[in-house]
Amino acid sequence: MNTSRTELANQAANAIEALDPSCPIHALVGFDGFIDSIIHVVNQRHSMAPDDYDRIKTIPEFAARCGAAAGKSANLEMVVQDVRFGGNGPLLSSALGSLGTIVTYIGAISQVDDWNRVDPIYKPFVDKCERVIPICPPGRTDALEFEDGKIMLGKPESVQRVTWDLIIQTLTLETLIEMFESVTLMSVVNWTLVAGVEGIWKGLCRDIFPKLSPNKDRRLFLDLSDPAKRTDEDIARAMKLIQELQEHIPVTLGLNLAESGRVASVIGVEVYNDEHNETLSSMVPQAAARIREHLGLSCIVIHQHTGAGAADDHGDSGWFAGPYTRKPRISTGAGDHFGGGFSFAQNAGLNLGQCLAAACGVAGAYVRDAQSPSRDRLIEFLRDLPAPE
Repeated sequence: MNTSRTELANQAANAIEALDPSCPIHALVGFDGFIDSIIHVVNQRHSMAPDDYDRIKTIPEFAARCGAAAGKSANLEMVVQDVRFGGNGPLLSSALGSLGTIVTYIGAISQVDDWNRVDPIYKPFVDKCERVIPICPPGRTDALEFEDGKIMLGKPESVQRVTWDLIIQTLTLETLIEMFESVTLMSVVNWTLVAGVEGIWKGLCRDIFPKLSPNKDRRLFLDLSDPAKRTDEDIARAMKLIQELQEHIPVTLGLNLAESGRVASVIGVEVYNDEHNETLSSMVPQAAARIREHLGLSCIVIHQHTGAGAADDHGDSGWFAGPYTRKPRISTGAGDHFGGGFSFAQNAGLNLGQCLAAACGVAGAYVRDAQSPSRDRLIEFLRDLPAPE
């Protein structure tokens, strides 16, 4: 992929603009759901006025403050900036819906006292979907945001109710088959926090995919969602199940940089050898290609805050330098918006480099605007793509 960054961004913008609006992508996404509190951590207060403080700006500063409390104690003030809908599935679906995808969402987005009704906090998300089906209440996340990243403090107890059996009980198998038959993009995310995801993958292989009509355009996008807390045995088992999914449908596995290193280590693939002083722009596509080849998947895409690389089963690979900003308005959900942008572009028929540009564009616009970009906003953003800071 030798095309310049600017040329590739413009090619992606032109390809997206040329899409026929009368033939939208139809997607089915699930199955998690969270309510996110976006939080700043106070470093120094100047007065007790709500906004009269300096925040802790970086994760190392936060870590140092926590570390200094060892053997003593600490009282850290959290200032809630916003409370909004979250979860990997809803955020990815928000990106897709804003780009014009016809989205059906199934997941943990119910009211606590009435599982048949959607929690009102999800209304902005519901407005972007054709259909949403609540199956249980969402989990909760405290998202501590810093200028160099975020720390997600998840409370996933509620989403453990999400199982294949619950989905079948809510919708019936016949209805699910009809729903999957009508879409070309499918996505199951948040394996790390939702214990029922593996059962859902098995249910798809056993009960759904064998009963669908042949369609070469169907794709499945997966996102593990930071498996640092899971064991090597867990990850190895998940990779085996993902390989079984690939036997039925082309699979794109989205990973961040840390996840790709962990997966590579578990499956015995060497990546990111610092001895050769290689740059991310060369190391990441190579890592994607090695992981993809070893697992036999259709595509591996690896993202981090400065850019993204990918490799597919056509032999294509490449890197795109994203529009990194040091001061995002929001960072929670950036990876999900990257995944939404990549899977949208992939299903729209863009080539691999253009998919990377589109995905980085969606994430870049989102962190600047604090909302999912429309298709017009994405096209505008790509044509005037900011230089990395």
